[in-house]
Amino acid sequence: MATTLQEALLAPGTKPHVVADCQALIDAEVAGKSGLSGAGLKVAYKAVTSFASGYYQSVIENMLPDMVAQLERFWADFVAAGGGSFGDYLAKRSDEVSEALLSVTDRMGRESSRATVVKAYNAVRGGAAKNIQAALPNLGALVQKYAG
Repeated sequence: MATTLQEALLAPGTKPHVVADCQALIDAEVAGKSGLSGAGLKVAYKAVTSFASGYYQSVIENMLPDMVAQLERFWADFVAAGGGSFGDYLAKRSDEVSEALLSVTDRMGRESSRATVVKAYNAVRGGAAKNIQAALPNLGALVQKYAG
C-alpha cells in the first residue's frame, strides 16, 4: 500500500484516472437517484455539468486534493486497523466522513463567484450528507483501487 493517499491518488500518472473514475462514480450515483430529492439533485447536477465546457472536470480536478486530504486520516486509521474493505470502513463512519467531505464543497460554495453553481449547490446541500453516505462504499472501492 502507498504511504499516503496523496502519494497514491495524486501522482501525475494516476490523477487523471482518479478524476475520470470520480466523474463516473458521480454520474452513476446521480443517475441512480429517484423521487423528488433525486429530481432536484439531477437538476442541480445538470446545471453544474452544463455550465461551461470543461468546468465540471476542472472542479473535480481542483477539489480532489482537498478531498484526498480529508480522507487521509480515515485511510491511515484503516491501514493501521489492518485493512479490509475501505468502503465498509467509510460506511461505518458515514456521519463523520460525509461531514469531512462536505467541508470541502461548503468552502468551495462560499468562495465561488459563479452564481448559477452556488444556487445549484445550495439547492441540494440539505440532502447532501445522505447522498454522500450512500456513495461511501463505492468511493472507498475507488480509493482502494489506486491506494490498496
